[in-house]
Amino acid sequence: MFTTLAMLLSLSGNAIVTPANDMAQVDVALVLAVDMSGSMDLEEARVQRMGYVEALRHPDFINAVTAGLNGRIAISYFEWAGSVNETSVIGWQVIDEAQDAAAFAEQLASRPVYTRRGTSISNAISFATKLIAANPHDAMRRVIDISGDGPNNLGPPVDPARNAAVASGIVINGLAILIRPSGTQGSLDRYYADCVIGGPGSFVLPVHQPEDFAVAIRQKLVMEVSSREPPERIIPIQITPPTDCMIGEKLRPGFLDRVYPELEK
Repeated sequence: MFTTLAMLLSLSGNAIVTPANDMAQVDVALVLAVDMSGSMDLEEARVQRMGYVEALRHPDFINAVTAGLNGRIAISYFEWAGSVNETSVIGWQVIDEAQDAAAFAEQLASRPVYTRRGTSISNAISFATKLIAANPHDAMRRVIDISGDGPNNLGPPVDPARNAAVASGIVINGLAILIRPSGTQGSLDRYYADCVIGGPGSFVLPVHQPEDFAVAIRQKLVMEVSSREPPERIIPIQITPPTDCMIGEKLRPGFLDRVYPELEK
């Protein structure tokens, strides 16, 4: 019998942890945190979903996984908007061959696609951080892969959530969806670079057209699971970034009446 694993902290019972294979070490524990906010129409949401499905099935992704030091990764998935859609969670699963990746992709492809209101990158990062903390596998690296088409505008501010994740040893990478970006006065990929991603080798990939989704997602996954050393690039989190990380909140009515204790620490 499998040893009973601890429940996922405060996460929903939907986030079921897959039992580890004798706690074998994996090259990376990767959380895919996918934006399904209402600023994307259903067609864009479907294209994005299929981009992940196709990327997981692609030989380039499988080859990157098997070329790692251990030849296996642990992966989980969820969707978010103003809050995390806990019914969307696919718990931790080990991938070390094409059949495993295809099974994970099939779970994802079979789920309904729908969007929700709001954009809370901070809630998504915090949820993903807890998910990684409950990961039952011995991971050499821990990565949150987060997509989005707008700045944080609900929940806590984004940079304290990012800073806490990075301080715990997690790397955050981003996919900035620039097809019809919402709520930014500057470049969304710059916002992601300054306010969302962090950690050694962190990066942002932009998507400008719907047809770019599949290729960009595949490139991102290959880079994240690759055994190659990441570039020497650490996003500083201890200084004020040039981008206003509160731009999304400031565009919402009643901003001046709100209190953000996270920024007072």
